Amino acid sequence: MNRVELALRTFFWIFFNKKFADKIEEFFVEKQEAPEKEELSAIVEKPRPVRSDAVQVVALLQREGRLVDFLKEPIDTYSDAQVGAAVRDIHRDCAAVLDRVLGVVPLVKDEEGKTISVLPGFDPEQYRLTGNVTGNPPYNGALRHHGWRATKVELPVWRGSDESAEVLAPAEVELR
Repeated sequence: MNRVELALRTFFWIFFNKKFADKIEEFFVEKQEAPEKEELSAIVEKPRPVRSDAVQVVALLQREGRLVDFLKEPIDTYSDAQVGAAVRDIHRDCAAVLDRVLGVVPLVKDEEGKTISVLPGFDPEQYRLTGNVTGNPPYNGALRHHGWRATKVELPVWRGSDESAEVLAPAEVELR
């Protein structure tokens, strides 16, 4: 790490971390000299490993609903009844994760099949127009899918290591 990068990182640590700033201030007030390397290492907290929120959500869906196992399993050799029986538990458990962590609710409250209006200035992230799209809004059409939105994001705090940041599910080993 070069000195410029170190200076910038230290600036932001001091700016955003009061505990760290107070410790640095002690060195300047009490000693009026630069701290020793050992003293600095005692002050600086190690940054927590970072894990993508996307990986965290998929890991939760795997842990509680076995979704990844289901999606990665070749199902061509199973009967429809076998697939249906497996899907029932996966569906229930994954839906519970989505409700608990994201508070998933329909984006449009109207029933599917009902005629709705899409007004001028609509957000294309909220409405995907299909069929005969001509002219300018307002558009009137049948609601084919109500869409989904998250009302919250309450992911559990992940406490793993850098090495396990991308792990969706740990390997399971049965001891004998």
